[in-house]
Amino acid sequence: MPNRIVPPGLPEHLEYPRVPVGAVVLGAARRWGERVAFRRGAESITFAELGRAAARTANGLRARGVEPGDRVALRMPNRIAFPVAYYGVLLAGAAFVPVNPLLPEAAARAQIADSGAVLVLGEGDVAPLAEGMPDVPPRVEVDVDEHLAHLAYTGGTTGVSKGVLLPHSNVVTNLLQYCCWGTGSVPALDDEGGLRLEQVGSAEEWPARLGTGVVVNLTPWFHVMGTIAGMNAPVLTGATVVLHDRLDPAAYLAAVEEHRATTMGGAPALFAALAAHPDFDTRDLSSVLTISSGASPMPHDTAERLRARVPNAVVVEGYGLTEVTMGATGGPTWRSGVRKLGSVGLPTFDTEVRVVPVDGGDPLPPGEPGEVCLRGPQVMRGYHNHPEATAEVLVDGWLHTGDIGVLDEDGYLFIVDRKKDMLLYKGYNVYPRELEELLVAHPAVHGAAVVGRPHPTAGELPVAFVVPAQASLTPQQLQDDINANLVPYKRLREVHFVDAIPYSAAGKILKRELRNRLTAG
Repeated sequence: MPNRIVPPGLPEHLEYPRVPVGAVVLGAARRWGERVAFRRGAESITFAELGRAAARTANGLRARGVEPGDRVALRMPNRIAFPVAYYGVLLAGAAFVPVNPLLPEAAARAQIADSGAVLVLGEGDVAPLAEGMPDVPPRVEVDVDEHLAHLAYTGGTTGVSKGVLLPHSNVVTNLLQYCCWGTGSVPALDDEGGLRLEQVGSAEEWPARLGTGVVVNLTPWFHVMGTIAGMNAPVLTGATVVLHDRLDPAAYLAAVEEHRATTMGGAPALFAALAAHPDFDTRDLSSVLTISSGASPMPHDTAERLRARVPNAVVVEGYGLTEVTMGATGGPTWRSGVRKLGSVGLPTFDTEVRVVPVDGGDPLPPGEPGEVCLRGPQVMRGYHNHPEATAEVLVDGWLHTGDIGVLDEDGYLFIVDRKKDMLLYKGYNVYPRELEELLVAHPAVHGAAVVGRPHPTAGELPVAFVVPAQASLTPQQLQDDINANLVPYKRLREVHFVDAIPYSAAGKILKRELRNRLTAG
């Protein structure tokens, strides 16, 4: 195994305070006070106001009969009411159940019923809960290892969505792993037990200092990347979040310039849209110090475009999934760190990564692709009401992710594809992401996704869905261009032009939908 790489000046292992997630907002309210926490248009809320509003909401929930250990679903878009409700639920001792507000009604009801939620809150339900309530949060006993903080549902892009059981210790641990990695800090508590960070890393390595950050956010908070990185992390680090409701590249870039954003974070689809917009080359992006991508692998061309256009920024990718609360690896955020194109970085604090054969066995040597397995304090307790599925993915303390990856000699992880997305053509492994990289690098292509069409003798045929960038391009032309660079067993067998590639709200390609199109066709 290579020597473990850790941020300069930080310990190899962190000491995680044994506090519930509510300690995040209480500590931030005292530390960051009148600094704006969230802004949406003309509406804003300071950290101190957020702490008071969350406490009132918690008392309102208790008055409504919500008990510690109960589950409360939040079904609302990214609004300032969301963090108020989220921290209110946790301060009341209940567990947060995120529900995508765009889910069809039947699917949303089924998810809420499966969670056992005693209450469902929409945006308009939050303010009435807090009316007439005190600003002091209720006194509740929380066992950080046993009591759930989140019952978060998987995206369901490759199968049935399942509830993931995440106690308070998981959420606090994973939040600290990423915030300390990203800011050069160590965990601490204030005099009243509120969670805080001590930034021990130098300004030369981490020029963005605590309490000065600004981020324009599009990541949905009902998704784990949004909950942890898009909401909790800014609260803990004292960053101001400027909320945007939808992907409008021109408006996003204007907001980065206007608010002097220090961080741009999101899924690759966001960065591809920004890089393709003409304003990307004219807006002042000099304030941006970090560009962070997650949810799915970023195409190499997009990463190179970002590095060239925003040279002052560190561009990093991370890797995770709901089953590890949010994340397990990240690119080095410190200036002297080595960042490798296409890599999702290194294991964060107290996290182990190994790659094993797809059909099981001992860890593979560097450079050999296999299934990514993870072990660490952020790994889920299991799936809600799915003991067999839990036993299938949690083996001897290791989470089998279903992702195909490669570790290099330095311990950097590269994600090759989803195990369920890998195609078998006449006994050969074909990884769709390799084909997708070639497609999106083609000058006449805006976007692409590759799936398999079942074939009675060959196994699966690689089929591409492509958003063309030039009207003169034909599917056969593109197929010939791509196949000229491939060995025979990897070659595309079909190319279909489409108006758009379907993405989930979290920025992941909905390959199941594309496979269904092939079946229907």
